[in-house]
Amino acid sequence: MKLHAVVLAAGKGTRMRSEMPKVLQPLAGSTLLDHSVSAFKALTQRFDTRMTLVIGHGAEQVKASCEGLDCHWVTQTEQLGTGHAVAQAIPGISDDEIVVVLCGDVPLLTEATLERLVNAASDKTPALLTVNLDDPTGYGRVLRNDQGDVEAIVEQKDGNAEQLLVSEINTGIMAIPGAPLKRWLSQLGNSNAQGEYYLTDVIAMSVADGYPVVAVATDDPDEVAGVNDKAQLAQTERALQHRLAKALMQQGVTLRDPARVDCRGQLAAGSDVVVDVNVIFEGDVRLGDRVVIGANCQIKDATIGDDSVILANSLIDGAVIGKQCQVGPFARIRPDSLLADRARVGNFVELKKTQLGEGSKANHLSYVGDAIVGQNVNIGAGVITCNYDGANKHVTEIGDGAFIGSDCQLVAPVKVGAGATLGAGTTLGKDAPAGELTITRPKQITIAGWKRPVKNKK
Repeated sequence: MKLHAVVLAAGKGTRMRSEMPKVLQPLAGSTLLDHSVSAFKALTQRFDTRMTLVIGHGAEQVKASCEGLDCHWVTQTEQLGTGHAVAQAIPGISDDEIVVVLCGDVPLLTEATLERLVNAASDKTPALLTVNLDDPTGYGRVLRNDQGDVEAIVEQKDGNAEQLLVSEINTGIMAIPGAPLKRWLSQLGNSNAQGEYYLTDVIAMSVADGYPVVAVATDDPDEVAGVNDKAQLAQTERALQHRLAKALMQQGVTLRDPARVDCRGQLAAGSDVVVDVNVIFEGDVRLGDRVVIGANCQIKDATIGDDSVILANSLIDGAVIGKQCQVGPFARIRPDSLLADRARVGNFVELKKTQLGEGSKANHLSYVGDAIVGQNVNIGAGVITCNYDGANKHVTEIGDGAFIGSDCQLVAPVKVGAGATLGAGTTLGKDAPAGELTITRPKQITIAGWKRPVKNKK
C-alpha cells in the first residue's frame, strides 16, 4: 500500500494569542507539528510513504523548524477551508496512493491507531477516524443510516437539532484513495454557514459514488483532540506527560509521583531507576541501572552511569556522569563536562567544560571551569579556576592525587603537579610542582592596639 500524508499546517491559530504559528507551539520539548507527524513517520518501516505539508501563516518559520523532515511543501495562500487546503496538495498525489489527511494541531495520535485507519482503507474504501464524546459541541457529527453505515458528516454550524444530538464526531483524520479524492475535491462547493470548502463533504460524495466509508473509532479522546488555545495546549501537555510516565513505569522505572515528572525529549532508562518528584528531562537523556534522581532536578542531554545518585535541586546539561558518582544537592554540571567513575560534586558546586577524574571530589561551594582534573583529587570549599581573562578561556590542569585547599584561586593557564598541595587561600599564577606544598598567603601579623573605627554620635 502506498500512503501519502497531507498534513494541514496553514492556520494562524488566532486563539493562541501568539506571534508564533500554531503548529510551532511547544509541546513536551518539541512542536505540535513534530508530534502530529510522528505517528505517520513511524509507519515508514511498513509502508511506502510520502508526505506533503500544507503551510500558510508563518510558512518560512514552519519550514525552518522542520529542517531534515522528508516532505514536500505546498502553500495555501488563502485559508478557504480544509477541502481547499487538501486540494493544494493534489498535483503531487498519485492515483494509486491512499491519502492520509492529518492535522498539524492534533499531536497525540498514536501509531497503532493510525495503522488501524490506513489498514481499513483501500482503493475502493475511504476510512474515517471517529470518537464518541460526552460533549461533542463544536465538532462535525458523523451521520449514519438505519443500518449503521456512514452516510455523511455535518458540521456544527450546519447541523439541525436532531443531528447535533449525535455524539460520534469527525476527528479530521482520514485515509482516502487518491483517484476518487481528486474528483470529489473538484466538485466541492462552499454553500454552508462558514462559506468554506469542507473536506468532510467528500464523505457524502464517496457514499453516493458507491465507495462505502469505514469508520475506525478510537476510545481515547485525548489522542484526537485538537489544540486551539493555550488552555488546550496545557491540557494536551499533561495528557502526553501522563502517557510518557505510564510508559516509563511499564519499563520498570520507579516514579515517586507520575504526575510530577516531565519528559521533554527522549529518555532511556536502565533497570531499577528511581525518580523523585518535580524532575524535568530534556533532550536526549540516558540513565544507567540503579540511577537515583532526587527531587527538583533538571537533566538535559546527559548520560548518567550505573549506580550514580543525583541529589535534589541539581542541574545537569550536556554532561556525562560516570558510574557510582554523586552529584548535588544544588549542583550545576554544565555542557562538555565529564565525571569519571566514583567522582563526587557537592552542594553549590558548578562545573563547566571540565573533566573530573576517577575518585576526585569537589564537595562545597566551588567553580571549576575549563579544567582537566586527574584521579583522586580533592578540591576544597570556595575554590575557583579563573579561566577567563576578559577575552579568552584558558585551561587549568590538576594532576592525580593533588589537594587543593579551601578558598584557592587557580589563574589559568596553570598546572598543578601530581600529589601537589595548595594551601588554603592560595592564588596560583604559576605552575605548582608535583609533590610539594605551594602557598601564596602573606605572613600573618597582629597589630597591637589597633582600634576599629566608630561612627561619631550626633
